[in-house]
Amino acid sequence: MNHFISMMFSLLVITGLQVSVKAEEKRHKRSSSRHYISELTVSNGGGWGSWGYRDMCAEGTYAAGFSLKVENPIDGDDTALNGIRLHCTDLSKGSKAYHRYTSVQSDVGSWGRWKDIRWCPSGYLTAFQLKVERSQGNGDDTAANNIHFQCSGGSILTGDGTDWGDWGSWSQTCQGKGICGIMTRVEEPQGRGDDTALNDVRMYCCT
Repeated sequence: MNHFISMMFSLLVITGLQVSVKAEEKRHKRSSSRHYISELTVSNGGGWGSWGYRDMCAEGTYAAGFSLKVENPIDGDDTALNGIRLHCTDLSKGSKAYHRYTSVQSDVGSWGRWKDIRWCPSGYLTAFQLKVERSQGNGDDTAANNIHFQCSGGSILTGDGTDWGDWGSWSQTCQGKGICGIMTRVEEPQGRGDDTALNDVRMYCCT
Protein backbone atom coordinates (compact mmCIF):
# COMPACT_ATOMS: atom_id res chain seq x y z
CA MET A 1 0.00 0.00 0.00
CA ASN A 2 2.78 2.42 0.93
CA HIS A 3 4.56 1.55 -2.34
CA PHE A 4 1.37 2.35 -4.29
CA ILE A 5 0.96 5.72 -2.55
CA SER A 6 4.61 6.54 -3.22
CA MET A 7 4.20 5.73 -6.92
CA MET A 8 1.06 7.88 -7.20
CA PHE A 9 2.80 10.81 -5.46
CA SER A 10 5.76 10.56 -7.85
CA LEU A 11 3.37 10.53 -10.82
CA LEU A 12 1.62 13.67 -9.55
CA VAL A 13 4.96 15.47 -9.09
CA ILE A 14 6.15 14.57 -12.59
CA THR A 15 2.80 15.63 -14.10
CA GLY A 16 2.98 18.92 -12.23
CA LEU A 17 6.49 19.61 -13.50
CA GLN A 18 5.42 18.88 -17.08
CA VAL A 19 2.47 21.28 -16.77
CA SER A 20 4.78 23.94 -15.27
CA VAL A 21 7.30 23.56 -18.11
CA LYS A 22 4.56 23.75 -20.75
CA ALA A 23 3.07 26.84 -19.10
CA GLU A 24 6.50 28.53 -19.10
CA GLU A 25 7.01 27.65 -22.78
CA LYS A 26 3.59 29.09 -23.63
CA ARG A 27 4.35 32.26 -21.66
CA HIS A 28 7.55 32.92 -23.62
CA LYS A 29 5.93 32.01 -26.93
CA ARG A 30 3.05 34.38 -26.22
CA SER A 31 5.16 37.26 -24.91
CA SER A 32 7.84 37.10 -27.60
CA SER A 33 5.20 37.37 -30.33
CA ARG A 34 3.63 40.64 -29.10
CA HIS A 35 3.51 43.24 -31.84
CA TYR A 36 5.89 46.18 -31.41
CA ILE A 37 6.14 49.38 -33.44
CA SER A 38 9.82 50.28 -33.05
CA GLU A 39 13.19 49.01 -31.80
CA LEU A 40 15.52 51.15 -29.70
CA THR A 41 19.29 50.70 -30.02
CA VAL A 42 22.50 52.51 -29.06
CA SER A 43 25.74 52.78 -31.03
CA ASN A 44 28.26 52.05 -28.26
CA GLY A 45 27.28 48.50 -27.29
CA GLY A 46 30.00 45.86 -26.89
CA GLY A 47 30.64 43.36 -29.67
CA TRP A 48 31.29 40.13 -27.76
CA GLY A 49 28.76 37.37 -27.34
CA SER A 50 25.50 36.65 -29.15
CA TRP A 51 21.96 38.02 -29.07
CA GLY A 52 19.48 36.18 -26.90
CA TYR A 53 15.72 35.81 -27.22
CA ARG A 54 13.28 38.72 -27.26
CA ASP A 55 11.01 38.84 -24.20
CA MET A 56 7.93 41.09 -24.17
CA CYS A 57 5.59 42.47 -21.52
CA ALA A 58 2.10 40.99 -21.53
CA GLU A 59 -0.49 42.72 -23.71
CA GLY A 60 -1.73 45.95 -22.16
CA THR A 61 1.33 46.39 -19.91
CA TYR A 62 4.54 48.39 -20.33
CA ALA A 63 7.83 48.72 -18.46
CA ALA A 64 7.57 51.26 -15.65
CA GLY A 65 10.66 50.03 -13.78
CA PHE A 66 13.84 48.02 -14.13
CA SER A 67 16.50 46.21 -12.12
CA LEU A 68 20.07 45.16 -12.88
CA LYS A 69 22.17 42.09 -12.15
CA VAL A 70 25.63 43.42 -11.31
CA GLU A 71 28.91 41.90 -10.21
CA ASN A 72 30.57 44.40 -7.88
CA PRO A 73 34.30 45.08 -8.48
CA ILE A 74 36.47 42.13 -7.46
CA ASP A 75 40.17 41.35 -7.29
CA GLY A 76 40.25 39.41 -10.54
CA ASP A 77 38.20 39.11 -13.73
CA ASP A 78 35.41 41.71 -13.53
CA THR A 79 32.21 41.39 -15.56
CA ALA A 80 30.19 44.37 -14.19
CA LEU A 81 26.68 44.41 -15.74
CA ASN A 82 25.29 40.90 -16.22
CA GLY A 83 21.55 41.33 -16.71
CA ILE A 84 18.62 43.72 -17.13
CA ARG A 85 15.03 43.08 -16.07
CA LEU A 86 12.04 45.16 -17.12
CA HIS A 87 9.09 45.31 -14.73
CA CYS A 88 5.81 45.64 -16.59
CA THR A 89 2.47 46.95 -15.36
CA ASP A 90 -0.67 48.82 -16.39
CA LEU A 91 -0.58 52.27 -14.78
CA SER A 92 -4.27 52.82 -15.53
CA LYS A 93 -4.88 50.54 -12.52
CA GLY A 94 -3.68 53.34 -10.22
CA SER A 95 -1.26 53.02 -7.31
CA LYS A 96 -1.91 49.27 -7.07
CA ALA A 97 -0.17 48.83 -10.43
CA TYR A 98 3.24 48.88 -8.75
CA HIS A 99 2.24 45.85 -6.68
CA ARG A 100 0.85 43.96 -9.68
CA TYR A 101 3.70 43.69 -12.12
CA THR A 102 5.40 41.00 -14.17
CA SER A 103 9.08 40.86 -15.09
CA VAL A 104 10.73 40.09 -18.42
CA GLN A 105 14.37 39.57 -19.32
CA SER A 106 16.51 38.22 -22.12
CA ASP A 107 19.82 36.36 -21.71
CA VAL A 108 21.69 37.01 -18.46
CA GLY A 109 25.34 36.57 -17.40
CA SER A 110 26.46 34.13 -14.71
CA TRP A 111 27.85 36.56 -12.12
CA GLY A 112 26.60 39.13 -9.64
CA ARG A 113 23.26 39.64 -7.93
CA TRP A 114 20.01 41.44 -8.70
CA LYS A 115 19.70 44.95 -7.34
CA ASP A 116 16.53 46.73 -6.16
CA ILE A 117 13.86 47.83 -8.63
CA ARG A 118 13.93 51.45 -9.77
CA TRP A 119 10.47 52.76 -10.75
CA CYS A 120 9.49 55.78 -12.79
CA PRO A 121 7.83 58.37 -10.49
CA SER A 122 5.26 58.66 -13.28
CA GLY A 123 4.86 57.14 -16.72
CA TYR A 124 6.70 54.35 -18.49
CA LEU A 125 10.30 53.84 -19.68
CA THR A 126 10.72 55.42 -23.11
CA ALA A 127 14.49 55.61 -23.92
CA PHE A 128 17.84 54.40 -22.62
CA GLN A 129 21.56 55.19 -22.53
CA LEU A 130 24.30 52.58 -22.01
CA LYS A 131 27.64 52.95 -20.22
CA VAL A 132 30.24 50.73 -21.92
CA GLU A 133 33.95 50.18 -21.41
CA ARG A 134 35.91 49.92 -24.65
CA SER A 135 38.21 46.97 -25.31
CA GLN A 136 41.19 47.02 -22.93
CA GLY A 137 43.49 45.05 -25.22
CA ASN A 138 45.41 42.72 -22.92
CA GLY A 139 43.62 44.19 -19.89
CA ASP A 140 40.41 43.12 -18.18
CA ASP A 141 37.37 43.79 -20.37
CA THR A 142 33.94 44.39 -18.83
CA ALA A 143 31.87 45.72 -21.78
CA ALA A 144 28.49 47.13 -20.55
CA ASN A 145 28.61 48.56 -17.02
CA ASN A 146 25.45 50.58 -16.37
CA ILE A 147 22.28 52.04 -17.89
CA HIS A 148 20.12 55.16 -17.76
CA PHE A 149 16.40 55.11 -18.54
CA GLN A 150 14.17 58.05 -19.40
CA CYS A 151 10.55 58.00 -18.20
CA SER A 152 7.63 59.46 -20.13
CA GLY A 153 7.00 61.72 -17.12
CA GLY A 154 10.43 63.33 -17.68
CA SER A 155 12.51 61.64 -14.97
CA ILE A 156 15.90 59.98 -15.60
CA LEU A 157 16.65 56.75 -13.72
CA THR A 158 20.22 55.52 -13.12
CA GLY A 159 21.04 51.86 -12.61
CA ASP A 160 23.18 50.34 -9.87
CA GLY A 161 26.01 49.38 -12.23
CA THR A 162 29.74 50.05 -11.96
CA ASP A 163 31.75 53.15 -12.95
CA TRP A 164 33.99 51.84 -15.73
CA GLY A 165 33.50 53.02 -19.28
CA ASP A 166 31.73 55.96 -20.87
CA TRP A 167 28.14 56.92 -21.51
CA GLY A 168 27.14 56.73 -25.15
CA SER A 169 24.39 58.67 -26.88
CA TRP A 170 20.74 58.14 -26.01
CA SER A 171 18.59 55.81 -28.02
CA GLN A 172 15.62 57.22 -29.87
CA THR A 173 12.49 57.80 -27.77
CA CYS A 174 9.46 55.53 -28.02
CA GLN A 175 6.75 56.94 -30.25
CA GLY A 176 4.23 54.59 -28.67
CA LYS A 177 3.14 54.33 -25.05
CA GLY A 178 6.45 53.00 -23.76
CA ILE A 179 9.06 50.24 -23.74
CA CYS A 180 7.44 46.81 -23.79
CA GLY A 181 10.28 44.35 -24.48
CA ILE A 182 13.98 43.58 -24.33
CA MET A 183 16.75 41.60 -26.03
CA THR A 184 20.33 41.38 -24.70
CA ARG A 185 23.71 40.43 -26.12
CA VAL A 186 25.65 38.31 -23.63
CA GLU A 187 29.03 36.59 -23.85
CA GLU A 188 29.04 33.07 -22.41
CA PRO A 189 31.60 32.16 -19.71
CA GLN A 190 35.08 31.92 -21.25
CA GLY A 191 36.53 29.38 -18.82
CA ARG A 192 40.02 30.69 -18.10
CA GLY A 193 39.55 33.60 -20.51
CA ASP A 194 38.42 37.20 -19.95
CA ASP A 195 34.67 37.31 -19.23
CA THR A 196 32.51 40.33 -20.11
CA ALA A 197 28.90 39.02 -19.64
CA LEU A 198 26.36 41.61 -20.91
CA ASN A 199 27.57 43.65 -23.89
CA ASP A 200 24.57 45.31 -25.52
CA VAL A 201 20.79 45.63 -25.35
CA ARG A 202 17.82 46.43 -27.58
CA MET A 203 14.45 47.69 -26.34
CA TYR A 204 11.05 47.47 -28.04
CA CYS A 205 8.18 49.97 -28.02
CA CYS A 206 4.45 49.26 -28.18
CA THR A 207 1.35 51.41 -28.64
